[in-house]
Amino acid sequence: MAACMRFTRRVWKGFLDNKGHDTQCFPNLQLLSASPGVITASLKVEPYNLNRVGVLHGGLILSLTDTLGSLAVATKGQYMTGVSTDIGTSFCRPSGRAGDILHMKAELIGMGKSLAYTRAEFTNPDGLLLAHGYHTKYVGKSITHPSNVVFSEDGEVVLEGEDLDVD
Repeated sequence: MAACMRFTRRVWKGFLDNKGHDTQCFPNLQLLSASPGVITASLKVEPYNLNRVGVLHGGLILSLTDTLGSLAVATKGQYMTGVSTDIGTSFCRPSGRAGDILHMKAELIGMGKSLAYTRAEFTNPDGLLLAHGYHTKYVGKSITHPSNVVFSEDGEVVLEGEDLDVD
């Protein structure tokens, strides 16, 4: 497994170990791939993910926009992924029922010394766009965190920092 994927899984494990929102809303989020600036994931829709009309709740999609944006920042070696300053999601069509698989891709569009910009897309297994979102994060305090790493351009190896495996 490439270093970028190992690192991003470690960051995700940190989210889950916190026992907060992510653990409650989508503990079954599966990270599929990670390369510098891009993360893909999937989620099996569970009954607790639905709204009162029986389709995936829009708030969950917005929350996934937030989490995936954070993980996109992590793919660039940022252990602490900052805090949200702006976020939004547009819904194109109903996003699934219990048992369906939601596919997600988030990209880091840009990152400076204080702000990071991400976008996310949500599709069904046929590739049909269900929703898309954007996320701006303040990373000014986290950009110098001691657990940050620097990856090779392809994300295969850690060039600076500690390369740890995820349990």
